[in-house]
Amino acid sequence: MGADMSMSKGSNVPVGSPAVRVELGRRSGPRVPDVDASALLLASGRVRSDDDFVFYNQPRHPSGAVWHEGRRTAGDQVTDVLGIDLARVEPAVERVVLAASADGGTFGSVPGLFVRLLDAADGTELARFDSTDATVETAFLLGELYRRQGAWKFRAVGQGYGSGLAGLAADFGITVDEPGPAAAPATGPGAGAAPAPSAVPQPAAPAPVAGPPVPADPPPAAPRVRLGKVTLTKQAPSVSLTKQGGTSGVLRVNLNWQVQSPGGGLTGRFRKAPAVPEALDLDLCALYELADGRKGAVQALGNAFGALDRPPYIHLDGDDRTGASESGENLTLNLDHRAAFRRIVVFVTIYEGARSFAGLHATVTLRPEHGAPVEFSLDECTVPSTVCALALITGDGRDLVVHREARYLVPEYGVSPQRTVDRAYGWNMDWSPGRK
Repeated sequence: MGADMSMSKGSNVPVGSPAVRVELGRRSGPRVPDVDASALLLASGRVRSDDDFVFYNQPRHPSGAVWHEGRRTAGDQVTDVLGIDLARVEPAVERVVLAASADGGTFGSVPGLFVRLLDAADGTELARFDSTDATVETAFLLGELYRRQGAWKFRAVGQGYGSGLAGLAADFGITVDEPGPAAAPATGPGAGAAPAPSAVPQPAAPAPVAGPPVPADPPPAAPRVRLGKVTLTKQAPSVSLTKQGGTSGVLRVNLNWQVQSPGGGLTGRFRKAPAVPEALDLDLCALYELADGRKGAVQALGNAFGALDRPPYIHLDGDDRTGASESGENLTLNLDHRAAFRRIVVFVTIYEGARSFAGLHATVTLRPEHGAPVEFSLDECTVPSTVCALALITGDGRDLVVHREARYLVPEYGVSPQRTVDRAYGWNMDWSPGRK
């Protein structure tokens, strides 16, 4: 649909589609803060539990009705995408609020802020609201889907908050995990040492006397939503996992993508170009070098899926063809064996379905079991590339450092994508043809 779908603040429109795609967009540029999309599922104006908050650290609602699709970038246009299956929203949920938060500035510094509602089946625009009056807000409610007489409607809201994502979340009943001050270290002689046992004889314990029952231990504290994350950019391309708290458990590397190309190339899960094969297949892979010198590859090709409980302590959990953030391609590293890793290059190849990455809008997320997640977006591909180096992870026996690569490579004629990555990063392995 055209410009007649633009809405003014406070207006509403009916939504007849059983599933929708929500695009929250803005223009990027120097000194423009990063903006993230989120959704809150509300009953009587509040969340029922912290699970009702869907955002970058908690990308899928347990019901499967709402999920965070990730981010795509085209030139200076940046868009976060949420998927909502309205038919699966639980009856107790009356509203799904669509929010945005600014990291590193206010919404008055964010140009071209809008929210757009699309039919998930064919991409038809159902509604659009452009926000033009933001000033000092650091969180924003752009719109909401709500029930009215058994049907869904969409309302343009445009309400701001000055307390950021944490304040917005807390206002709707989310329990936010905010680190408290560290305990002050002990000072003076013997600080930190265990107290010496007393040499004075202790009196015998008195006989027990009946009294009121001892109260039971209090229940464990409810889990809290963690809002922290790290975004890697060309200006700040590296981060230490140790400094972010990622020192144990597993590290999950996820690739999800949205692709739109009206005249060929790759296509997205909601809009298909007839000239493109349905079986689009992107493969997440890794080359590894362990501290003992062993080298190898983890990939779907040749069923080399790896393992977590033995070398290489890296596992590829499947072969996805949708690009959805709730599945996508996932590679898992066992951080309990982080001392075994010398270097790992994570890359993606086009196995079939397209000739290059042109038109791909992909987000890479590294989510440690402990510590803040790390994410970055891929730039637009402008070369005939079928393989892209995503991240380089290097270790020194104690720390692991993640480097954003986002490097499109063009294989020479007759050279496989895997061998192309090998040559670019100096792995010097022997390769033989393989199949899935």
